[in-house]
Amino acid sequence: MADLKGKVAVITGAASGIGLAGVETFIAAGAKVIAGDIQDEKGRALETRFGKDKLRFVHCDVTNMDELKAIMDAAPAAFGSLDIVWNNAGHGGTPTSVEELDLDGFDATINLLLKQVFAGTKFAIPHMKAKGGSIINTSSISAVSAGYAPITYSVAKKGVAHFSKLAAAELSKYKIRVNAILPGFIATSIFGASLGLPREVADQMAEMLAQAGGKMQPIGRVGRGADIAEMAAFLASDAAGFITGGEFLVDGGMTVGPRHSWDETAASPVLESLGISPEQAEQMRLAQQAAAKG
Repeated sequence: MADLKGKVAVITGAASGIGLAGVETFIAAGAKVIAGDIQDEKGRALETRFGKDKLRFVHCDVTNMDELKAIMDAAPAAFGSLDIVWNNAGHGGTPTSVEELDLDGFDATINLLLKQVFAGTKFAIPHMKAKGGSIINTSSISAVSAGYAPITYSVAKKGVAHFSKLAAAELSKYKIRVNAILPGFIATSIFGASLGLPREVADQMAEMLAQAGGKMQPIGRVGRGADIAEMAAFLASDAAGFITGGEFLVDGGMTVGPRHSWDETAASPVLESLGISPEQAEQMRLAQQAAAKG
């Protein structure tokens, strides 16, 4: 586990999913945390669970610039410094295609997923520039390939990844490191929430995804919030002091290649186009081996 003793972190989207896993992981690693979210009941429960000496909840809608600035200011006010910021809050955004583009939904998605990362970083700088710090931004595998998420979400997450690289260059003079994490298929409530399901139902759906989604990736299981949180904790720690401007895939191998590259039962697109099934291909391979020996 990473060592975050003596560090103070702000985590947005902290009341559930990846953000909640981040709270749990960071506190276990010794950090004090300002947890931001719009889910007030869950946020207050975090204060009760961990105690105000380790965690303070601050209501934060990251699309509200006053609230976003306030949460960054809350860290030094409560715990004396701001060493880590994890710009993590998010949502599935508008699901429409380019052809059917919902312009209001586009603006809302970009504000939620991209503008708040710019602004969260901006508001953190005054608290970090004297002694440095670590800023971590949650991007997505949809930033590297089509087919994983709607187009507006994917473009926003690509922007998050590239912004992190550019900000790392600009902020290196202050010893502020900036990195992006690109999660793969993580079992969280974001999927259900994106479908408009109530939060309680979306949370239940996350567990269903955890049980059923392992076959989608080479590693054989669905990602958990803790998988992303452990990477974030490492990037936040002094052990990652030589790492900045990076884009870190944490996806169970989901982006290594098409399914047939890692699942021997899946058909190759080339063979499919020729009408050759995986079973026929295997028979052909065995026949070729036999002929070679014979």
